[in-house]
Amino acid sequence: MTDPGSRRLRVLLWHVHGSWTDAFVRGRHDYLLPVSPGGAPWGLGKAGRNWPSVTEVPLDRLAEAGPDVVVLQRPEELDFAARLGVPAVYVEHNAPRPYAASSEHPLAGRSDITVAHVTHFNAAMWDCGRAPVTVVPHGIPDPGPRYTGELAAGVSMINEPVRRQRVTGADLLGTLAEAAPVDVFGMGTEELGAPLRGLGDVPAPKLHDEIARRRVYLHTARWTSLGLSLLEAMHLAMPVVVFAATEAVEAVPDDAGVLSTDVSVLARGFRELLNEPDFAALAGKNAREHALKHYGLDAFLTAWDHLLAETARRTVKGTPHR
Repeated sequence: MTDPGSRRLRVLLWHVHGSWTDAFVRGRHDYLLPVSPGGAPWGLGKAGRNWPSVTEVPLDRLAEAGPDVVVLQRPEELDFAARLGVPAVYVEHNAPRPYAASSEHPLAGRSDITVAHVTHFNAAMWDCGRAPVTVVPHGIPDPGPRYTGELAAGVSMINEPVRRQRVTGADLLGTLAEAAPVDVFGMGTEELGAPLRGLGDVPAPKLHDEIARRRVYLHTARWTSLGLSLLEAMHLAMPVVVFAATEAVEAVPDDAGVLSTDVSVLARGFRELLNEPDFAALAGKNAREHALKHYGLDAFLTAWDHLLAETARRTVKGTPHR
């Protein structure tokens, strides 16, 4: 049997989180994405993405595709993995719900599937019981240092900010908008009212260009996992004003902008960055350097190479896989 660590693997996963998947499928393996006439949630496929390493597989023919390993992201996918009889690893994208420290993970009673958290905060807060636990921090494709800061405004990227107002901290943006206009990109942002300006869902790379024209990136999430949008802004070389919750306290260095749980401190820092473009540019440079060092794509893909190889070596139901 060929060592999984030395060969390309056929990796089955569902297209659940577009930005995370965009990074993941840039690895050296062959990636299988289920597709069905109904589309989401079980057969979204590429959804028009340019992913050369991805093959779309009909949802009812997954076994015929011969995956070596399954990357699970939702509890409902466990049944699919069981029917396929191939080793699996579970990516937990979210902070625990409904309770911060006492929520039991859906895999807490199992010891045969590793739970891969995307942040150390999540790993510490979820009760994973018997399940093996590891952490593979986010890594994103580098969009380049596009920051110009030519518009004296704040900007944020939030999907469904009205429905998810408290969780995403969208309500805090109104306070920050007392200092300067705040533009918000993302799905459902058209529902936002004054003083915020919802600009809708704009695809990259145009999105990155538009965000980088604003002077300061605002990240107000109270209880989400580490937002890839924040890491994208830091990669763009943007100064950031960040509510200090969950993994953000590890992801944002002191010299990249402002990090606090005191909204008045955030507002004051926002004003200073708006009024001092040179200071803002320097903070953005520091943010980019930190993001490249800690959230680069190469480290992310290397970590997943090791975890996928380790997973593919496992036995399922007592029978060695391949």
